[in-house]
Amino acid sequence: MDKKIIDARGLSCPQPVIAAKKAVDAGEPFDILLDSQVSRENVLRFAAHSGWRTDIHEEGADIILSFKKEQGV
Repeated sequence: MDKKIIDARGLSCPQPVIAAKKAVDAGEPFDILLDSQVSRENVLRFAAHSGWRTDIHEEGADIILSFKKEQGV
């Protein structure tokens, strides 16, 4: 099964956080693509409060956050 990828580049806050919340509510791991440090920080804050772990990858101007459910949460 392929991991869901959400392209939130070019969206202003709170749209990337709302997109991440919808994916979190679905309960499956996913990646979200961002292009703003403000969006990065807001989505990371949301992830921390929702019990999901994120891996961060930056490729040029693109930021990729990979969401995985914390074990035991």
